[in-house]
Amino acid sequence: MEFVLSAAIGVLAASGIWLLLRPRTFQVIIGLCLLSYAVNLFIFAMGRLWLGAPPIMPRGGFVNPAAYADPMPQALVLTAIVISFATTALFLVVIIVSRGMTGTDHVDGQER
Repeated sequence: MEFVLSAAIGVLAASGIWLLLRPRTFQVIIGLCLLSYAVNLFIFAMGRLWLGAPPIMPRGGFVNPAAYADPMPQALVLTAIVISFATTALFLVVIIVSRGMTGTDHVDGQER
């Protein structure tokens, strides 16, 4: 399972970087999205997901911290998803306005 997850993160990151280097603005936006998905998966994987484990420890007495899920990576990924959605929407609006003003969707503004 670890190999599948690490391969998925690697493929998402490589595809995102490749799309970031493309000349069209829409491809750059998709590359940013893929890269953010790769980072979110990486953060989530580093949090060691435990199935059926409660995220909060009870009060009093000795507790085994290995039996509980760490809520911090889950909160970070949820926050990152919301922020990436907002920035993607902002980038799309900027791209639409830029295409309307310049008439092209190339990053440098020139057709080649």
